Amino acid sequence: MRKLFIALALGLFLAHPIYAQKDTTTFNKKPFRISVGLTATAYTAGVLYLSEVWYRDHERVPLHWYNDNAGWQQMDKAAHAYIAYHQSRAGYEMLKWSGVNQNTAIFIGGSLGFIFQLPIEIFDGIYEGYGFSWGDVYANTAGSLLFMLQQKFADEQIIKMKFSYYPTPYSKVNPRILGENALESLFTDYNAQTYWLSIGLNKLIPDEIIPNWLNIALGYSGGGMLSDFENPRWVGGKRIAEYARYRQFLLSPDIDYTQFKTNSKFLNGLFEALNLTKFPAPAIEYNTEYGWVLHFIYF
Repeated sequence: MRKLFIALALGLFLAHPIYAQKDTTTFNKKPFRISVGLTATAYTAGVLYLSEVWYRDHERVPLHWYNDNAGWQQMDKAAHAYIAYHQSRAGYEMLKWSGVNQNTAIFIGGSLGFIFQLPIEIFDGIYEGYGFSWGDVYANTAGSLLFMLQQKFADEQIIKMKFSYYPTPYSKVNPRILGENALESLFTDYNAQTYWLSIGLNKLIPDEIIPNWLNIALGYSGGGMLSDFENPRWVGGKRIAEYARYRQFLLSPDIDYTQFKTNSKFLNGLFEALNLTKFPAPAIEYNTEYGWVLHFIYF
């Protein structure tokens, strides 16, 4: 999971807040060169980090496959799709900022999520202890396609992918896997993460009374997961309690921060960045272990 968020950081810094401020129809060589240079730098930095740091203690082996589709209640696949979606959005905004035409920005820039994620899978496939996952590739493709198809046929992102996080006690049970501190848990504890599809409410119910910034969000998460496929019975030489693994499906109101337009480049960029996350709000949850749950506030 840490690798995924490293890839997210490399991709997203290309788009916020600079590219969110300017969209031109005139091709401009200077912004284009800046865009290409930043992308190449980020891509090279990511590949070097993976090859020289992340896999440093792992032996090179022939390309091999790893089926992890059943792992983490598919939460890792949701993470792949989320990151690819936003990297593709960053690539599109970057090219539009450079004055590249709409179709080229969609199909070239919109492919950035898939392109950025693919080397991670290739490296996984040639190092011991990992493996090339077709499930990850499909999730990356889904995230990029969600952005590209909407931009092509609707010329806007009606459905936005968002993320939320709230600490859980599971990381204290198995900290080696789920994180030994709050920062590690943010990246590695899937129990604490929720991925959302956020949709403008006035797109579903056309009504001028409904403000443009009010969204409804569908969320997915999981709980009771101490490891990828099944929970260990012993951690650190101590027997631990049994935890039921379950899925969570959520419905909650949300805010589209990008609908708040100001004359401040800083604030517009801040709103773009905030839109990566789901606004804390009441939620209705159905999970496969406890049934229906009502949350006064769901983070």
